[in-house]
Amino acid sequence: MKKLLSVAGAALLTALAAVFALGQPAQAATGFSVSNGRLYDANGVEFVMRGVNHAHTWYPQQTSSFANIKALGANTVRVVLSSGDRWTKNSAADVANVISLCKSNRMICVLEVHDTTGYGEDGAATTLAKATDYWLSIADVLKGQERYVIVNIGNEPFGNQGYSAWTTDTSNAIKRLRAAGLTHTIMVDAPNWGQDWSFTMRDNAGTVFAADPQRNTVFSIHMYGVFDTAAEISDYLGRFRTAGLPIVVGEFGFNHSDGNPDEDAIMAYAQANGIGYLGWSWSGNGGGVEYLDMTTSFNPAQLTSWGQRIFNGANGIAATSREASVYASTTPTASPTVSPTASPTTSPTVSPTPPPPTTPPPSGGCTATYTVANSWQGGFQGEVKVTAGAAAITGWTVRWTYANGQSVTQAWNASVSNSGSAYTARNVDYNGRLGAGASTTFGFIGSWQGTNSTPAVTCTSA
Repeated sequence: MKKLLSVAGAALLTALAAVFALGQPAQAATGFSVSNGRLYDANGVEFVMRGVNHAHTWYPQQTSSFANIKALGANTVRVVLSSGDRWTKNSAADVANVISLCKSNRMICVLEVHDTTGYGEDGAATTLAKATDYWLSIADVLKGQERYVIVNIGNEPFGNQGYSAWTTDTSNAIKRLRAAGLTHTIMVDAPNWGQDWSFTMRDNAGTVFAADPQRNTVFSIHMYGVFDTAAEISDYLGRFRTAGLPIVVGEFGFNHSDGNPDEDAIMAYAQANGIGYLGWSWSGNGGGVEYLDMTTSFNPAQLTSWGQRIFNGANGIAATSREASVYASTTPTASPTVSPTASPTTSPTVSPTPPPPTTPPPSGGCTATYTVANSWQGGFQGEVKVTAGAAAITGWTVRWTYANGQSVTQAWNASVSNSGSAYTARNVDYNGRLGAGASTTFGFIGSWQGTNSTPAVTCTSA
């Protein structure tokens, strides 16, 4: 995220017709896979990222951020890591713990090395080859996690100089990862501080995709000042769609020092076209872009205007996020959380709530557990966990009645309706089928005045 030094004129899209022949993965996937420009999870269900970036490498003590990001509806978190070339290296044990935090909070982990940012222009940045060395050094904790982890080789791997090497360097990095046995979906960032004003990634994406023997690469564009009009946004993303190449908006903001990105157009186009997006960033920004914090001091009860926009606004995360289907049939068991030593910072404030009430399940029925995840004056974030009983179910309905005038304003992962204070939540198409003892969750944002007591809930199954 650096102010551009120059702006290139529009370039014609080079021929990418051959890419259509490369739509299917070269081998059966054990995790995520790409086909015809779309991303699919390990169950073969299309997955569209809706989430945020979290600066873990600079704030390793903020492990509660994973649960807080999930509570606001995200299905993906892009996690900043360091290879040790510029910042303190994230150890294999730390990365394993990050993965367990993603899994226990039922999110997909996009892991990225940040040390490559602006290589060729920023003298402190390192190469994609060095980032690849890092991934190979921690390969043991990545293997076996293909259902939950996407490997983003290097953040914004070139600045505004030397970026002509992007195609070769990116292709070589992918080949090395594959040769070492990593079968994860790979994500690659654009050059030019991620914004690809030179169209280097756009015009050479087909070559890079073909360099992956598994045809399992996703391209990531970062949208800041270069993308300040709806026409620029739709043209760039639309060309990838036309070429049958998978694209996500790996970073974007509502404002930036290099211009004013059109976040409304980014989110609207992404939603209309099934394109993933990951906003920058949860909290902890510095260097003059503190306005890009979504929360104040990592506190989910203190969303900034940007945080409110991306989570709760039109085409935002709460309204459009869908949990990966790999979490629908199993509830991952988290590994013990390791809390790295770090200087103290303000931790998120979570209001205590009474033990959640449950209802005993009939055989083959379901239970529901209602929890207030976060609460602040006049508002709260709620979550309901639905668990199948002794037999599998094909659908569920949860009901509750508020006694103190509370109301639900937005919900995700369920279809929620009400008649006065009586609320009904029904499964959506991707989370109704649960195996015996399996669970799923849905969440919502609500308002309250005076008292925010926890209602009794009932669950019936189909």
